[in-house]
Amino acid sequence: MNNKFIIGSLVGGLIVFMYQFMSWALLNLHASQQQYTDQQEKIITCLSTHLKEDGTYFIPNVPPGTASDIAQKQMEDSQGRPWAIVSYRKSMNTGMSTNMLRGFAADIVAVFLLCWLLSNFHYVNMRMAIMASVAVGLIGYLTTEYSNSIWFEFNSLPDLLDAVVCWSLCGIWLGFWMRK
Repeated sequence: MNNKFIIGSLVGGLIVFMYQFMSWALLNLHASQQQYTDQQEKIITCLSTHLKEDGTYFIPNVPPGTASDIAQKQMEDSQGRPWAIVSYRKSMNTGMSTNMLRGFAADIVAVFLLCWLLSNFHYVNMRMAIMASVAVGLIGYLTTEYSNSIWFEFNSLPDLLDAVVCWSLCGIWLGFWMRK
């Protein structure tokens, strides 16, 4: 590992992290993924009455170990009825420092992997670095957020925008820094 990788990863990770912060906090591009309801107090009260463990719940669902024919019957009976995915926590933690540190560390690792990938190219120019960077972002988007949006019917357009803009900016940096 050389200084090119270390500096490239740290600066690139910071670019990705700062874009993510702007996307979620300053620009609120993800508003459609965290909508408000004026019924939230009633919903939280109902959830806390009926859910005893932290977790993500798909409702309706069947208990683990349910026979496949019974599960299939319940799925058919649920056709056309309401459904929900609930991420429930018994206690809200508004401290963000640990989450931000973990996010920044993940961004640094992701950019480090991109630096490693670029270092294995015979030739790296600005165009190549941007294209490779955007490809990495799109691979992540297509295999996670987009795939989940297909099955769970949510708007993933903000995530697509994040993948393209964020990784384009990182690619510009790496095109300058990793040029060979």
